[in-house]
Amino acid sequence: QVQLVESGGGLVQPGGSLRLSCAASGFTFSRNVMYWYRQAPGKERELVAFISSPGSTNYADPVKGRFTISRDNTKNMVYLQMNSLKPEDTAVYYCKTIIGLKASWGQGTQVTVSS
Repeated sequence: QVQLVESGGGLVQPGGSLRLSCAASGFTFSRNVMYWYRQAPGKERELVAFISSPGSTNYADPVKGRFTISRDNTKNMVYLQMNSLKPEDTAVYYCKTIIGLKASWGQGTQVTVSS
């Protein structure tokens, strides 16, 4: 079955960096668009970025210029490099893919930006 496992979250000071990873299995990874979402306390889950199978990328306005999404189709991995982190980036970050009409999500990884 489809499995997505995020890692790399943690506590970081404002202005710092983190790299999130998502390990995928159970589907043909190289063919799928991969997404990163986030959900802050009391807020709805929102799209952060996505990357197509050939590697074209798209970012939400709040993270443009600071975050970079990438993928390694040989390792079935998708990454989110987060630089210049701000307190408002604090959230649980989720990896997602869509197969057929069904969305599959990972369990999430917590990112906390605080001094």
